[in-house]
Amino acid sequence: MEQFRYEVLHTCKQSGARVGRLYTPHGVIDTPVYMPVGTNASVKSLTPKVVDEDCKASIILANTYHLFLRPGEDLVAKAGGLHKFMNWHKPILTDSGGFQVFSLSKMNKITDEGVHFSSYIDGKKLFMTPELAIDVEQKLGADIIMAFDECTEGHADYNTSKRAMERTLKWLDRCYKHKTREDQMLFPIVQGNMYKDLRQKSIEETLKYAKCGFSIGGLSVGEPKEVMYDILDFLRPFYPEDQPRYLMGVGSPDCLVEGVMRGIDMFDCVLATRIARNGTALTREGNLTVRNGAYKEDFRPVEEGCDCYCCQNFSRAYIRHLINADEILGGELLSIHNTRFLTRLMEDIRKAIWEDRFLDFYKEFTEKYTWGHGGKKQEANLSK
Repeated sequence: MEQFRYEVLHTCKQSGARVGRLYTPHGVIDTPVYMPVGTNASVKSLTPKVVDEDCKASIILANTYHLFLRPGEDLVAKAGGLHKFMNWHKPILTDSGGFQVFSLSKMNKITDEGVHFSSYIDGKKLFMTPELAIDVEQKLGADIIMAFDECTEGHADYNTSKRAMERTLKWLDRCYKHKTREDQMLFPIVQGNMYKDLRQKSIEETLKYAKCGFSIGGLSVGEPKEVMYDILDFLRPFYPEDQPRYLMGVGSPDCLVEGVMRGIDMFDCVLATRIARNGTALTREGNLTVRNGAYKEDFRPVEEGCDCYCCQNFSRAYIRHLINADEILGGELLSIHNTRFLTRLMEDIRKAIWEDRFLDFYKEFTEKYTWGHGGKKQEANLSK
């Protein structure tokens, strides 16, 4: 498709990590990239102008499942599509809703035809097929759309994972044949849980449908991070060089750095705004729980050297006050910081790759950063 093109601009001599550029109908995306999540056509508490100008995001993600339930794809289409509906003029990616169908519905029945599930809003019985998912995504009008897939839990057994992977491939074929819009790029999704033979089968079959990008799903679903990194190391030799690789639902700072080291180009996660609403900030040394009493008289910015609106204008003490007083501004300011923190981290990563020093950047970051959940640091497989 002429409206979509990806080019690798530079590969780091130290590490093999790369910078690239993805061209879409609504703008250019420099990779590696973090995509803020706007589930309901809104990055929580942030206006599109703030996400663009203050957070400097180049693409955002919205969710098909949530928008299908409310307000409905027909209303969005009547408004002129997601871009006009939410007044965001840069690229948008929509998830197919597969993960949400399985994770948010307490009762669902999966068949080869599709998924029967109940709305989390009003309990209404619904049925989602690969064709319907594509119809919804085409009406929403995002630049990049996902194929409908079946995601399994991180501890699923082999036979369950195999059935889900095979069903995902069949659904992918149906999605591919049903899609009609030329101004949207369909990303197929690699599944297979934590079983390497299933992952290999999935990626070999999935890439037949990948025209300008593909996704890796079913990771960060409860498994230890070391297991996710091992799967990414295993998959890396199978990646085509001329397409962006999107790791779905992964966006903590350590995972961004580890993912880039393993050849990933695109990331998304709700983490940045979710923990912000709970009074936690992201920093280069780990999470900072601003609501804690230790910051009552701390008049430093959330993070020294950060160029975000929050850090340039307000102190930890003020933001702590807002959070503890249940003022919504506190969560908004931390959401600005956290989102900008991740886009700025990706800017620094791209710069390090351009300068052939990403391995040094990686080592410096991982030595300083503490996630805070007791996980061991996992060294990337640098031989690939």
